[in-house]
Amino acid sequence: MKLKDIIKFLNEKIPQNLALSNDKVGLMDDYDLTQEIDSIKILMDFYPKDDNFGKNTLIITHHPPLFIPKTPTFTIHSNWDIIEGGANEALADSLNLNVIESFDKSTNIGRICEANLTYCELKNKILRKFNEYDIVNKPEKEKLIKKIAIVSGFGLKNPDYIKLAKKYNLDMLISGDLTQETAILAINLDLTLIDLGHHNSEVPGLYYLKNIIDGLNIDCEVINEIPMECEKNDC
Repeated sequence: MKLKDIIKFLNEKIPQNLALSNDKVGLMDDYDLTQEIDSIKILMDFYPKDDNFGKNTLIITHHPPLFIPKTPTFTIHSNWDIIEGGANEALADSLNLNVIESFDKSTNIGRICEANLTYCELKNKILRKFNEYDIVNKPEKEKLIKKIAIVSGFGLKNPDYIKLAKKYNLDMLISGDLTQETAILAINLDLTLIDLGHHNSEVPGLYYLKNIIDGLNIDCEVINEIPMECEKNDC
C-alpha cells in the first residue's frame, strides 16, 4: 500500500486537527508519498540508533521524535489522547474501569471512570497489569473507591489536574509523571494519586492503535521498548 493511502486512513481514524495547537503530529519529514509500505512498526519513542528500518517500513510513534528520521515516520500524540476510543479508553480498559465522561472538559484529555472497588481490589487489578506503582495518600484497604480520574501519560505533573480531581470530588487520580510539587499538593488536598509511570500508562494505547491499523491488512508490530534511562537492574 502506498504511504499516502496509509496516511489518509490514519487521518480519517485519528484526525490531526484534534491535536493540541502546540503539538507536533503527522509526518516528521517530506517523505515520498508514492512509496510502497509493507510493514508498520508502532513505538512509544524513536531514537536515532534505531533508524535503520528498510524503505518499505512506516514508523508510527506516540511521542514526536527529537530528530528527523530517514525512515518514514508518522506521529499520533495529543490527538490520540483526546479522541474517544484512544489512549485514555485503552488505559481504562486495561484496569477494567467504566468510562463515564471526559476529565479536562477544555481539551477532552483524561477520563472520569466508575470503579466501585475497595482500594485492595483496585490495587490487585493495577498490580496484575503494571506490576508496580507509586502512591500518595494510601487509602485503607477496605475504603470504597467510587470514581477515578485517569490521564494517559503526563497527568500527575500538572497541578491543575490535581485541583480538578479534587473539585470533582473524585477518590483518586491515576496517571504518570508525579512530581514533588503535585505530591505535596495532593497531600494538602487529601487526594490519592497513583503514578503508573508516563511510559507504562501509555502502553495500552499502543495496542489499541494496532487494532485500528490492523484494518489495513499490513504487517504491523508494537515495539514496546522501555526508555534507556528507565531500565532497571542495569549492571
